[in-house]
Parts: sequence; C-alpha cells; structure tokens
Amino acid sequence: MRHHLQAFFADVAPEAVDRFREHLTWVDIRGGETLLQQGDPGDALYLLVSGRLRTYVTDEDGAQRMLREVPRGEIVGEMSLYTGEPRSATVVAIRDSVLARLGKEEFDRLLLSSGQVSVALTRQIIRRLRTDGSAPAANRPVTIGLIPVTDGVETMDFAQRLGARMGAHGRVRVLDSGSIEHELQRIGADVRQLGEPEFQQQVALLLDKIEADNDFVLLVGDDAPTDWTRRCTRHADELLLLADAGAEPRLHPTEERLLMERPPKTEAAEVLVLLHPAQTRSPRNTAAWLARRPVADHLHIRPSLDRDMGRLARIQSRTAVGLVLAGGGARGFAHLGVYRALQEQGVEVDYVGGTSMGAVMGTYVASGHPLEVVAQSVRRSFRSNPTGDYNVLPLLSLIKGGRLRRVITAAVHDLFGFDADIEDLWINFFCVTTNYSRASEHVLRHGNITKSLLASVAIPGALPPVLRDGELFCDGGTFNNFPVDVMARMRGVGKVIGIDLSNANPRRIELEEMPSAWSMFRDRFRGRNRRRFRLPSLASYLMNVTILYSVSRQRQARRQTDLYFNPPLHRIGMLQWHRHEQIAEQGYAHAKQVLAGLSEGEFGALQRAVATLDRPEPSSA
Repeated sequence: MRHHLQAFFADVAPEAVDRFREHLTWVDIRGGETLLQQGDPGDALYLLVSGRLRTYVTDEDGAQRMLREVPRGEIVGEMSLYTGEPRSATVVAIRDSVLARLGKEEFDRLLLSSGQVSVALTRQIIRRLRTDGSAPAANRPVTIGLIPVTDGVETMDFAQRLGARMGAHGRVRVLDSGSIEHELQRIGADVRQLGEPEFQQQVALLLDKIEADNDFVLLVGDDAPTDWTRRCTRHADELLLLADAGAEPRLHPTEERLLMERPPKTEAAEVLVLLHPAQTRSPRNTAAWLARRPVADHLHIRPSLDRDMGRLARIQSRTAVGLVLAGGGARGFAHLGVYRALQEQGVEVDYVGGTSMGAVMGTYVASGHPLEVVAQSVRRSFRSNPTGDYNVLPLLSLIKGGRLRRVITAAVHDLFGFDADIEDLWINFFCVTTNYSRASEHVLRHGNITKSLLASVAIPGALPPVLRDGELFCDGGTFNNFPVDVMARMRGVGKVIGIDLSNANPRRIELEEMPSAWSMFRDRFRGRNRRRFRLPSLASYLMNVTILYSVSRQRQARRQTDLYFNPPLHRIGMLQWHRHEQIAEQGYAHAKQVLAGLSEGEFGALQRAVATLDRPEPSSA
C-alpha cells in the first residue's frame, strides 16, 4: 500500500502521506460485489490496493453505461466527500479486490491539516472530469489467468512462452499451484500446519505482494476445476481460455463449475484462445466454439510461431497495432502496397478493419498468408472487371453485382479453401456496413466472409444491397468510410495505422455550366486525352457521393491515427480494376516515402510497439 500512496501523492511530503495512511482501514470485496451505489450518501473514499473495479452510471431513462475501469493504485469515492452530494456512479469489483478505506470524518480532519493532500486529490478529480465524456477506458490487465478448457494443453509451457514475449513490455511473473506453495515455504510459512482459512489468507497476501512487484502476473490454472483454478478465475483481471482447436468444442468442467456460475457483474473478460499446429493453413469451425461460451473475444494462435505469440503478447499488454483500410473502389489496391512497405520494416499487424474495398483488401491481410500468395490471389481474382455487368433496367442498382459476387466468392475459396467465416481469420478482423433498414452504421465481426464483404461494398445505387436477418445492408462508406474510431476501441489496440484513399486536393472542373447530355455522350467517343469534359461517370459519381458524410469526418479520423498514409492516386478512378498492379505500386512508393520521413523517435516508438525480439524467460515463484 505504501508504494501506491507514494505513487499517487508524488509531490506530497512523506509525513503527510504517512498521516493519510494511519487513518486507513482494510476492506476485502469479492468479484461481482458492489462497492459504491449511485445515489447513496458518500461516507468514505477508497484506495484500490489490489484487484480491479469498474464504474457505471445509470441515465435518466434507466440505461446503464460503463464509464471506465479502475486499476490498482487509484482512489475512488472522494468526489462525494468534497461536494456532500450522493454518489455519482456505481462501482463494482470485476475481481476479488483489496482496498483501504478512509471515512468522511478522518477525511475532513486530514484536509484541514494537510493542504498538499487536498491538492493531490483535487488533481485526480480534474483529470477524471476531463475524460468523463470520452470512450470508456480499459486499462491493461495486470493479473491474467490461463485456464485450459480442453485436454492436452501444455498450459505452463504456453505461459512461459507468453511471458517471455510480454517481457518486452514489463516485468512478468508466472505462477502455478506448485510454485505458490514453494514460495510460501520460502518465506517461512509452514503450509502443512496451516488450516484452510489461514492457507487461503496467506495465498491472497502473497499474490497481492507479487502483483505489486510486477507489471504482469500469469496465473496458470490446473486442468480441472480445483481450488487453485477457482482462485485463478477470481483473482484475474482477464482470463485466457486455452483450447486445442482440434478438440470437440464442448464446455470443459472448469467452465461449467467455475465460470458459468460467476456473479453476473464480475465481468473479468474471458478470451478464447484456440491453439493450432504450425502447419495449419486456416482455422475452421470457430463459430461452433463461440456459440457455446459468452467470451469477450477470441484469438487463433500457433504457439510454436513467434509471430503469433508476439501478437498475443501485444494484445495482452495493450500495445497491439490495428490497421484501418478505407474504401475507394479500385483505388483500394493501394492498401496492399502500403502493407508491403510496413512488412519490409518489420511492422506486424494485430487487428485489421476496413470499409468497402478496404474490407476486401483487409481480408487478404487478415488471412495471414505471405504477401506473394496474396498478390497471386489478387491477380487471379481481379483479372476481369468485377463491375462490368450493368443492368439494362436499373430498378435497384446500375450494376447487377453478379460478377462482383463471383470475384469475392472465388477470392475467399482461393485464400481459405472453404466458405470461411470472419471468425476463421488468423488476424482478428471487422468490416463496416450500413444497415439501411435501421439507418445506422453496423460493424461486422462475425458471420460469413463473402456475404459480409458484399454488404460492405454494396454502394447504394451502384450495387444491389444485401439481405441479412431480414434487413437490408449496403456500403459502409455511407456512415464510416475510414473506421479509425472503431479500431481504437478494439481490445488491446495501442497503435492505429490508417490508410486513407480520399483525395487530399480535390480536382477543379474548368467549366462555367454543366454540358448537355448529348454533348457529354459525343465527348465519350473522343480519345481520353482529347476529351473536353473531365467529369465522372454516373457510376463513379454515385460511388463517391455516398461517402461524402464519411469524408466530412476525415479530419477527426486522421487525429486518431498514430501513423497515417494517404497515397496520391492521381487520375485513378474507382472502377479502373485493370490497373491493380500499378495502383499497388503507387501505394508502396508513397508508404516508403512516409516511413523514410519519420523521425528516429517516431519510428523507434512504432518498432517498440511491435517488438517480437526474444526476451529472458519470466521468473517463476
């Protein structure tokens, strides 16, 4: 506790900190229990010594909204002591937690005797008020439980590999039931003489000390629902459920007895980690695993591949890299050129998201295949014009969409060898669509890849919409053509790389009046270099006008990127599919130029964010 107080009151005299500590009393709270209730009178503040809390606000209409997570070392509940008003939020323990309590009378006396303590607490309130209107903050987990949910998982070996990778981001300790007993004996506790309550108390105190001394603690559960496994599930900020991807996706006894019966507001995220052999081409049947368990996320990992373990370590340390690909028709081939330049610099991507053609190119990236395989697949899939089947009677769209459907279907089978789902991608992926029936943006993270991509590229008026669960879906660019904001909310993402395809400098049209339809028709028969009217075609006009709202959000989206690319694709139209290799090369040249222009500090920060170098093995108790 002294460590947390010194960190919190960094500018406060030591004697004032000691005076604050003298008035604190200990409070234990179980995962799922409520510490503070919105509307109750404020009678104390609390310092979180170990564990994790989450704050909620209930709106006037009764809807509950999560504000933020509270990590160890922070103080909660002080606002009501200052204002005398009721509690402004409900605070719930995500996991078993230990807090130090300071009552209202002691608080008032302390403020009168120490102006420094009062200033430190006021600073915390100001910082919190500044972030109340922003998206919910999810701090990185400190204690992570690794729980096997199928037979045959080498959990300790996996934990050691993960710990070695996470060592790039902080101090790591790996603990299992045997090492806990060994550590208790090392510090002088006679385990054989301790009764069960005393033993559990000693274990809790030891875990709290280890957690305070490290940035990450990996708790390795047993392969059965033992008392130790139960403690791992209750003491962890986040749970990784380790499963052999080749096993049956049924629930494990540990899940049935320990996880399904947890209090509803424990809410420590459960993440399914499906383990594959190194030679696996593509994951399969992921939906069956997810249908049986209410997990917050899932990951596909080949434990013997450093690349995969590095990705998991970055996600768990909240330093993952998210790649966002904007829509733009045939201009989207530039994404592959930029991605090639990033790979040449050793930048690994941990999440991929996109809209329209950006979603199509993002699927290639998220497939996990080498770039040469991706390039060959693109050549095969787009060797013919995917939007050349125009409707004679354009009742719903100018383009029939049959060719595009065949191209995307062929591309998916070429990449995966079967009709895959989004969940089956090696790298976690999302695509943005527009729900026409509800007039809202819709983010797809599950479901059939082909149908999802067709929905994301279905530009209103140009391509037919897609039916999904009785509702119409169309191009995501209508609402969000460059979904950086969606990526920034993904679990574990710390850096966002964005590839934008909008025109930075709009082209002027040197005409006083629009020409007549007959004049424009005759102009089309002139050679491209001899045309008088540099006007978009009807299809291009419709494709561009649908993303105007998204373009208006461009500046805000750019501010949310850590690395921004905007390839200057001059004189390249949205339907020039035959120029895919030239477009990709232009994207590559632009990315090389941007990366070369980064300062040493900027590039170093990017490389550190994706570091996958070998580190010393994490210590075990």
